[in-house]
Amino acid sequence: MVGELGGDVVAVAADLTVPTDVERLRGQVLERLGAPDIIVNCAGITGAQGLFHEIDDAGWQHTVETDLMSPVRLVRAFLPEMRERGWGRIVLLASEDAVQPYADEIPYCAAKAGVLALVKGLSKTYATEGVLTNAVSPAFIETPMTDAMMDKRAQQRGTSREEAITSFLEQERPGMEIKRRGKDVEAAAVVAFLCSERASFVNGSNYRVDAGSVQTI
Repeated sequence: MVGELGGDVVAVAADLTVPTDVERLRGQVLERLGAPDIIVNCAGITGAQGLFHEIDDAGWQHTVETDLMSPVRLVRAFLPEMRERGWGRIVLLASEDAVQPYADEIPYCAAKAGVLALVKGLSKTYATEGVLTNAVSPAFIETPMTDAMMDKRAQQRGTSREEAITSFLEQERPGMEIKRRGKDVEAAAVVAFLCSERASFVNGSNYRVDAGSVQTI
């Protein structure tokens, strides 16, 4: 991992749904690495699934706590140093679902729509202080989260994971014209661009990495 990232890597485990964990994370990062220049929040879960009338408050709260409040807490923890220094890059991972919701995962869709509103709000508030905020919205990327989704689908249908992926693309994501799951590096490349000086005039934008899944421009 160190070689792939090209430098020293320090891992600090934290549950972003727990405010005291976020404070501990902040303290360790500042102590071991100093004030961050870049924040990328990609922690997320599928959350409560099912039709709207089937999902209770607990399902909603767990999904929103992880997918919306986690980036809120992370940005809040490290924003003061960026403002003080007059430079920063914030990239929050949203989803195609934020603008194209699906009936069986409305809590996730609503939380990710909230992430886009958060990005736009931050971009309006802190750009004059040198802190630029943008979003990246992937669709069906090859990750442990979508592995679990496809394993569940395969079990329900009595098929292999690959067959589950193929049927999911055909039935649930027909707009993904590149008929495969995306690679994590394909989303990461856009994140890296937004964190670089080449994106110094990009602020409050949402970059889709979705193989054309979202039906509008």
